[in-house]
Amino acid sequence: MNFLILNETGLATARRLQTELGGVIHGFDKRVKAADVRPFDDAAAALRDCFASGQPLIALCAAGIVIRHLAPVLGDKHSDAPVLALAEDGSAVLPLLGGHHGANVLARRIAKILEIAPAITTASDTAYAVSLDEPPQGWRLANPSDMKAFVAELRAGATVQIEGEADWLRAGDLPLADDGALRITICDTPLQGDGQHLVYHTQNLALGVGCERRAAADELIQLIAETLAAENLSPLSLVGIFSLDLKTDEAAVHAAAAHFDIPARFFDLAALQAQEARLANPSEVVKREVGVSGVAEAAALAAVDACGGGLLVEKRKSQRATCAMARADDIIDPTMLGRPRGHLAIVGIGPGRADWRTGAAEAALRQADIIVGYGLYLELIADLVADKDCRAYELGEEEARVAAAIELAASGENVALVSSGDAGVFAMGALAHELLDRDDTPAHWDRVSLELLPGISAMQAAALRVGAPLGHDFCAISLSDLLTPREVIVRRIVAAATADFVIAFYNPVSKRRRDLLALARDMLLRHRPEDTPVILARNLGREGEQVRALPLSELQVDDVDMLTLVMIGSSETRARMRGDGSWSIYTPRGYAAKQTALTEEV
Repeated sequence: MNFLILNETGLATARRLQTELGGVIHGFDKRVKAADVRPFDDAAAALRDCFASGQPLIALCAAGIVIRHLAPVLGDKHSDAPVLALAEDGSAVLPLLGGHHGANVLARRIAKILEIAPAITTASDTAYAVSLDEPPQGWRLANPSDMKAFVAELRAGATVQIEGEADWLRAGDLPLADDGALRITICDTPLQGDGQHLVYHTQNLALGVGCERRAAADELIQLIAETLAAENLSPLSLVGIFSLDLKTDEAAVHAAAAHFDIPARFFDLAALQAQEARLANPSEVVKREVGVSGVAEAAALAAVDACGGGLLVEKRKSQRATCAMARADDIIDPTMLGRPRGHLAIVGIGPGRADWRTGAAEAALRQADIIVGYGLYLELIADLVADKDCRAYELGEEEARVAAAIELAASGENVALVSSGDAGVFAMGALAHELLDRDDTPAHWDRVSLELLPGISAMQAAALRVGAPLGHDFCAISLSDLLTPREVIVRRIVAAATADFVIAFYNPVSKRRRDLLALARDMLLRHRPEDTPVILARNLGREGEQVRALPLSELQVDDVDMLTLVMIGSSETRARMRGDGSWSIYTPRGYAAKQTALTEEV
């Protein structure tokens, strides 16, 4: 959730709501100076960025400002994220977009906190005290495309007859009549509605599945579809797909969940074993293989166990997959059953500046429930994670940090592990993959969903600050000998010097290690001119940033610390001071020489 504010009055209101709702506050940096507020200097761009994130946006400003700036980027009513305009002093709240996709609900929550009345304008909400195209949790509308015509008939005076039980519909102010011209049907069959007939499905069917390792997704999806068709059941009545936790990383199960737009949840072995007496088709072969006499039936039954119900469709089989269904006596909340597949996003946040973070990295941080990282890195993204469960670690605790993040994800959490720069460049990405690859790695660790999100590396940021020194071949070498033998580092320096690469030195010095950088300088001076450009970049993208250039012969160890990246040009790298005092340091690609050769040949 994002709050966008323009002044201190809006900040006070946003803070009041943030305490109850969470979220990140974005403030106009010329008028809002709070340390934990994410600054922006362009309101139009900030509004569009927040909207593009897909998170609810609460803009504490005039509704006209929001409308003007978002109008060029709007999609359709079914895809737009919730957007609300809120008076700076909290005196009025108006859902502008996504009313039936969370904005109306959020407006009511805000109104309750601020003790005001929400200004909700959607037709069915205002006229009939019920949101027909945003049913409560556990209900799905089969024919949303017919909603406009249906509501138009209602507004024209038509009455409605309801077939089936739906307390939330009867609790509204719909004009009900036993012979109404309009119909609303509650069922679990695949009934086709129209502009005078809405069809709702109660999500009380639990789908249990089992399959062989790496079974084809198409096979499982087809089996489920054929089972639903054979039993005359609508896929919209499915509340979730359930299986044994051994299948947490089974691609076919997740593909089927995505296909039917339902969550995938996984039970431990004990939960399925508790259902063995109720299985219709127990199998000793399956029990020997996984420890329970049937995965599909047991998982379906486990899903309905707490709210009552029983097996509706016994196990059906394809070549490599099985499925079964159970019906609950009430609506099922899948988030309370088993656990989801955990997710670990290893996120590169760049050197530190908010506007140097990639959109993918920011999205991963917003979506994560738990953020793990070195304390300094968490401070650099405080504007994004103020409402998150943050786990800070000290410098030197890299392995413990990564292991903790993986374990949290393996328990079903959505976790972001933060790296500075790029997650795959001298950062946490390699260590995570290494831990997952060890022989003693717990089996459940390997079931997490894992992704790496790119960031701007320190060498990229340093290079672009002064020009284009990475314009030709280059390499990166870490001078830290904590994990890499000193002789290996020296061998790599010699190779890079001989090959005439531009070199980015990471971890150039530490309190105890002061000689490797000097050794590298002396080696390089044997292979390239004394005036070879050197770039020293410290605190890139953060307060106190320092970027300077000097000749290789003048490089001194005392000018460098662990927060400095050292970049040394090749013999072809050029440097000149421009008229405004800025540097133009670049390594030519050789185009001029190529053009000369072509001209001579002609």
